[in-house]
Order: sequence, then C-alpha cells, then structure tokens
Amino acid sequence: MPFEAAIVLLALAAALATRPWRLLASRPTSGPAPGRGHGAGTDGVRAASPLLTPLLAALVFLPWLWALPTLHAMPLQLQLSGACLVVLMVGWPLAVPVLVAVAAVAALVSPTLSWSEAVGMAAWQGVVPATLALLLGALLRRLTGTHLFVYVLGRAFLGTALCMFAAGSLAHWAGHGLPGVGPELTMVARWLMAWGDAVVTGMLCAVFVAFRPEWLATWSDRLYLGP
Repeated sequence: MPFEAAIVLLALAAALATRPWRLLASRPTSGPAPGRGHGAGTDGVRAASPLLTPLLAALVFLPWLWALPTLHAMPLQLQLSGACLVVLMVGWPLAVPVLVAVAAVAALVSPTLSWSEAVGMAAWQGVVPATLALLLGALLRRLTGTHLFVYVLGRAFLGTALCMFAAGSLAHWAGHGLPGVGPELTMVARWLMAWGDAVVTGMLCAVFVAFRPEWLATWSDRLYLGP
C-alpha cells in the first residue's frame, strides 16, 4: 500500500499544481441572452463548462464499475477501468482527482472493499493507466500529427488496450493478482480485460467526436478537421 499511496499522492500533487478546476469555469456564450433579440449583445451571459457533464458521469458510473468485483461472485471478476476515457474527456490534470474520488466512492458503496484496496485501485486502475494514456497520446501526436483516424483508432481504441494491459502488468508485478485466476493465466486475463476497456473507450470517443465534441477536452475540430 505505501507504494500505491505514493503513486497516487505524487500524481495528485502534480495534477493539482496545474489548477485543473479552471477547465470547469463558466464560459461566455456565442448567442444572444435569453429574452433578447438576435441583435442584442451577450455581455455578462455565461454558460457552464461542457466538461461538467463527462466529469459528473464519471463520478456516477465508474464507482459502481470499480466496486462490481466486490459486489458479486463470479469465476472471473471483470474489472473495467474507464481511466483512459476519462483522460480523453476531461484531460489528465482533471482526470487524476476524479479517479481518486471514484476510488473513494467505490470504497463507500462496497462494504467489502477496504480503504487499502481502494488506494490500490486508485493507483493501478486510475492513475497509472491515465498517465500512460497521456504519454501515449503525446507520443502519437508528435509522431503522426493531428489526424481523426489516429485519434479514434490509435489513441482511443488501440492506445487504451495497450495502456490498460501495461498498467495491469505493472500491477501484477507489484503483487496485485486477480481473484479466481491462477498466476499462469493472470496476464491472459488482463490482456482480455484491456480489450474490454478499449472497445468501450473507442466506441464512446467515436460517438462523442461525431455528436458531442465539446465533451472531449483532448479533441479540437480546428486541429483534427481543419485544412
């Protein structure tokens, strides 16, 4: 636990040093104020940040997904992370405190999940894959530039699979096994579960790029769709 706690605290300190709450500040609207004509000005009219929606969605849904292995008994406990998706939606500085909060809420909703296990989840299911997703995204952008195909398939789909498997491998080497899975099959199980995260992340990112690009802090129409 001390090693996992150090990872979480270091990432949390680095994330909070960037003051990520600024991403949630209200923004000026581009249309006329309510009750005014189309020619009226928009002085003083502000709208909530669109990133509030994916942030609150992560805080509502992810704790149940993280606590699910402790809420029911199955031969293979499926562990979905969602950390890479959260990074793509709100950015790494905001994703780290969100994922730490998700682990805390998961410990509250599950009576059998101890706080030490929650710290391990915050590290290996949250902070580590989120940080790997950040590094991989920066590497892909540097090597390939800004392309829609690379963002959706490379970063959201294949990148998520690689980051989740790498984080799972590090957790395995740190002594965190999977309940109900023998040591000889642990890496196979982590590889298969990484693709579950990849399918969900890739599918949702493709939908968001098409219909809700404002929910993706790492996406820009000007950069990825511009001439």
